[in-house]
Amino acid sequence: MNLEHVAQLRKKANALPQEPGVYLMKDKGGTIIYVGKAKSLKNRVTSYFRAVESHQAKVYAMVEHVEDFDYIVTDSEFEALVLECSLIKLHTPKYNILLKDDKGYHYIKISPGPYGRISAEKQRTDKTATYLGPYTSSVVVKQTVDEANKAFMLPTCSRQFPRDLGKGRPCLNYHIKQCMGVCTGRISPQRYQEAMDEAISFMRKGGAGSVEGLTKKMEEAAEELDFERAARYRDRIAAIEKIGAQQKVMAYNHENLDVVAAVQGEDSVYLSVLIFREGRLRDKKDFTFDYFESVEHVVEEFLLSYYLSLGRGQLPKEIFLESDVEDRDMIAQVISEHKKQKVIITVPARGKGREVAEMAKNNAAQTLARGTGRSGRELSAVAELGQLLGMQSPPAVIEAYDISNYGGQTIVGGMVVFENGRPQRKFYKRFTIRDQVQPDDYAAMAQMLSRRLERYLDPEKKDPGFDRLPDLWLIDGGAGHVSVAKEVLRRHELELPVFGMVKDSRHRTRAVSSQDEEIAISANRGVFSLVTAIQDEVHRYSVEFSRNRHGRGTLTSRLLSVEGIGEVRATKLLRHFKTQKAMAEATLEELEAAPGMTKTAAGTLFAFLHPGAETKKELTDGTK
Repeated sequence: MNLEHVAQLRKKANALPQEPGVYLMKDKGGTIIYVGKAKSLKNRVTSYFRAVESHQAKVYAMVEHVEDFDYIVTDSEFEALVLECSLIKLHTPKYNILLKDDKGYHYIKISPGPYGRISAEKQRTDKTATYLGPYTSSVVVKQTVDEANKAFMLPTCSRQFPRDLGKGRPCLNYHIKQCMGVCTGRISPQRYQEAMDEAISFMRKGGAGSVEGLTKKMEEAAEELDFERAARYRDRIAAIEKIGAQQKVMAYNHENLDVVAAVQGEDSVYLSVLIFREGRLRDKKDFTFDYFESVEHVVEEFLLSYYLSLGRGQLPKEIFLESDVEDRDMIAQVISEHKKQKVIITVPARGKGREVAEMAKNNAAQTLARGTGRSGRELSAVAELGQLLGMQSPPAVIEAYDISNYGGQTIVGGMVVFENGRPQRKFYKRFTIRDQVQPDDYAAMAQMLSRRLERYLDPEKKDPGFDRLPDLWLIDGGAGHVSVAKEVLRRHELELPVFGMVKDSRHRTRAVSSQDEEIAISANRGVFSLVTAIQDEVHRYSVEFSRNRHGRGTLTSRLLSVEGIGEVRATKLLRHFKTQKAMAEATLEELEAAPGMTKTAAGTLFAFLHPGAETKKELTDGTK
């Protein structure tokens, strides 16, 4: 990067007014490569040309290609937002998000004729048929078609009607009451068309609307004493309600709603839109954008670009966001005024609204998860943790540390590693705290972290657990432990985000802590589960090591009290038998055969391990 040119651009930016407006970054050819809005043009534009080395990779790449910039002052932030949206649409700049939906479209086909069928199709090839759609989600289309056919007992076999009426026996679907049995020849075209009309209404209106209409028809049939027809309606209502019980996204009380959520990957932002129409999940759209400044920035640009581009009748009345954005109200106002239809954008905090918002985020995370071998929920939790801690990107690799004191005698530490939300046990490390007689968590933590960094910085000591730095350190403890960790990093001239994991009075994870504040995590289910799992795992690992060390230390002390057993012989015994239980269960012959042992020492040890069983003389000479 030409730093002299950057300095010139910074000087030009310092002369900008402290007013709202739009700025246009241009490359050497004069092409606009980025359009942005600002509450203060001077503050926003100068930020690109200050401390450029600390910029995120894609911001750095954009600045590297900026030859010049222009700007337009507006009377308000709202006008700046409208103008920004218009200029992005006009110039399609390289570094603004551009909507790309490379998924194929899917349709619900309703074939004509007295015995038409409902099917899922990828193409609109039959000009005589009626099509519902397009939809981008093949899963939603297939699910809807399957539910409609089952609820209204429409045929899905390969037979053609009326050609095959009365030919052959009914198939299995008829006998399990998933088909009305058109092949029997007892279903009139009028009765079949009635079922088709109700199925189409079901697909368009959703389960609640269909049940209401069918209930009214059932009651009318009962009043007319047409009990056979009333029974058919009753069965259809029961089938719809059964589907509704099995499918939680079958219906939702919002008639016209979109739900938008995004997760951040290493280089991209993955965004999903769940589309509810007439109380039913109708479609899902997935988008992937190059990561530029922040997830919030991507979501803001997406809302304007996507909803201003929708055709008439496609705009929802309400949009749910999984996470809030700064200009939410202004964006809703721009969309409403431009489309001449009021649109409300909200962030649901609880209840069913929160559930569908989390569902949208999980869908975005599933897109991110493809090819990574990780679940969407795991990656979503990692991304949410990064956002909560103010990190520029999700912490793919997390190291957690804990100190364990067993009775004030054995002081050890444990390090566990989580990668993309999952424990990586092959990288776990144990530390025996040296030269520390009394328990001191801060001193022990400082020693453990220092030794970990020294192994990383020492080119002679190659270790797969120490040869890389993580994206985040989590310390079991509060602000004091965080301060100790940051001081260790400072001494080694390294930088890492560090936070503590804080427990409540019942030893349950309740927050993460910096030096200055605690950040509550209980309201975020994914982050809470992830941090709890990490804290529980590092605590288990360090306590297990502490108990093992304490047990071995106690046994060593006991062995040294046996006549004829010194430090060398005790060490060989421990290496050979591994545990006290194995040593106690050994026969006299097995003790004699152990490395470094003699018959006399073995007899003395056996008597020590089995007091009162036999005398030492009897044990050594084999008599009773």
